[in-house]
Amino acid sequence: MSESFFKRGQPMTLAALAALCGASLENGDPADVVVDGIAALDTAGPRDIAFLENPKYGGLLAETRAGAVITSRRHRHLARAGLPLLMTAHPSAAFATVGRTLFPDALKPQRLTSPGISAQAHVSSSAVVEDDVTIEPFVVIADGVHVGSGTVISAGAMVGPGCHIGRDCSIGPGVSVQHALIGNRVILHPGVRIGQDGFGYTPDRNQLTKMVQIGRVIIQDDVEIGANSTVDRGAVRDTVIGEGTKIDNLVQVGHNVVIGRSCVIVGQVGIAGSVTLGNGVSVGGQTGFKGHVTVGDGAQIAAVSVVAGDVPAGARWGGMPARPVREWIREMATLTAIAKDRRGAERDDGNGNDA
Repeated sequence: MSESFFKRGQPMTLAALAALCGASLENGDPADVVVDGIAALDTAGPRDIAFLENPKYGGLLAETRAGAVITSRRHRHLARAGLPLLMTAHPSAAFATVGRTLFPDALKPQRLTSPGISAQAHVSSSAVVEDDVTIEPFVVIADGVHVGSGTVISAGAMVGPGCHIGRDCSIGPGVSVQHALIGNRVILHPGVRIGQDGFGYTPDRNQLTKMVQIGRVIIQDDVEIGANSTVDRGAVRDTVIGEGTKIDNLVQVGHNVVIGRSCVIVGQVGIAGSVTLGNGVSVGGQTGFKGHVTVGDGAQIAAVSVVAGDVPAGARWGGMPARPVREWIREMATLTAIAKDRRGAERDDGNGNDA
């Protein structure tokens, strides 16, 4: 692996890694080979482990210098002679397990200073800070805040009055938290904004009158929110993000939104106010949601879609406006064929001659 900001992990044998991630070594592959890093197939060295799941990159198995590769049995014939292979039905999941083990510090924003409370931080005398909390320079902890043990609040972050942050959380540099209750093991990456007022205005004669937003943000356990994403507080209800949900960078979550458990929301998604997403919903990047729509459990929304109406549980929708994927594909194929026929007609004068 090339030079990295993360130190190499504790060396592990292939036998230990195979047991860790539920993979199996091919007969004759050396179980005692030691690796301590992860890398891509084309940049890996002899002490790195790589993986192959997408057949698009299958040709690299013949050229890689990796110490070992995690892959599936359907790709083993592509490997160079002597390359140790860890076989599994789910290579990317196994590779993720190996990476988490070798580089646990890469799972959340790194601590910038020594443990403890910096003398350059402002912590209110009425705040409750449990043992083993790190509060870095220029952090502001306001009145009545409660911070659980094992939590790290990074430089320049702000936690507003009355907020609760659970245990073993990671609050990244420059994060602001207001009007919020946050569970355990939550990760907020740099620049995240939690609990600011939502975009609420009502027409009043020839002007817009701002509506107050007096709700909260509730973030349950094991949620991760990417850099520079925003979660508005509720208007008269709470904005809620369910446990285990993962939100990418640059996502906007409007007021009164309720997101269920174990959802995946990819970058540049915009969710307007009072939208409800069920449990296990997946949303592709650059998708927009109209206010007050409901998406059922387990639904999947394709990237670059516009969701303007309710989506049934388990459905796969996409397009602008979003509709069932098969219907969307048929419509696109029909429009393409019509456009092609029209272009042909415009080139022909009706007698077989060019117009």
